[in-house]
Amino acid sequence: MTHVAHPYGVRLGILKDWRSRWFDARGYRQLLKIDTLLRVYLWRELDGILVDSIDIERSGRVLSVIIKTSQPGLLVGRGGEGAEKLKEKIRSYVAKIERQPVTGGTCTPEGGVEGRGRVEIRLTIEEVRMPETHANILAQMVVQDLERRLPFRRVLKGAIEKANTNKEVQGVKIALKGRLDGAEMGRYEWLRKGRIPLQTLRADVDYAQQEAQLPYGTIGIKVWIYKGERFENEKPSG
Repeated sequence: MTHVAHPYGVRLGILKDWRSRWFDARGYRQLLKIDTLLRVYLWRELDGILVDSIDIERSGRVLSVIIKTSQPGLLVGRGGEGAEKLKEKIRSYVAKIERQPVTGGTCTPEGGVEGRGRVEIRLTIEEVRMPETHANILAQMVVQDLERRLPFRRVLKGAIEKANTNKEVQGVKIALKGRLDGAEMGRYEWLRKGRIPLQTLRADVDYAQQEAQLPYGTIGIKVWIYKGERFENEKPSG
């Protein structure tokens, strides 16, 4: 009872869906490695664009990457040029990972899982309608403000007020940890408005972690957004 449960993981299968949706008993280790590394790569490539989530689906030889963002125009680009470039980057990165051997796995020298060959890449970009209700986007807004060297207390209050302008949000909490405002000693500061019932499994709590890279060190950011209780016959919010 003393351990901290992840708000997303503890609700997985109850209120939250899996970020990777597929199952393959033969090449599970290799495909899991590809998903993990590809998601890390995309978060790094999309730095500066407010992305809520990156979902991966597999069906046969098709790899579908679904990116949810509040700034689809920046990602798609003029005439879809940005989306095509990103799709080509994903294709080349996946091919690079597939060429790396996995201990005890079934990876072939030509790339791909044994018996499957090359996969087709499909990229879907979805727009997030209410960005202030998504913890990942709100955390990235806090990162951008901190990296612009704004005072952390003003950043906390501004982000809290921005989230609470939406009627769906019933509670929000933001915590910062590190050398705040360049202080010699690191500390933990947080601000909350409303309720955050973390022990209620039917409570729709969105959670995110981000890091702000500043000249005097790294600042860790955690965001919780509570959108009310949800039951089986209700659709997910957002």
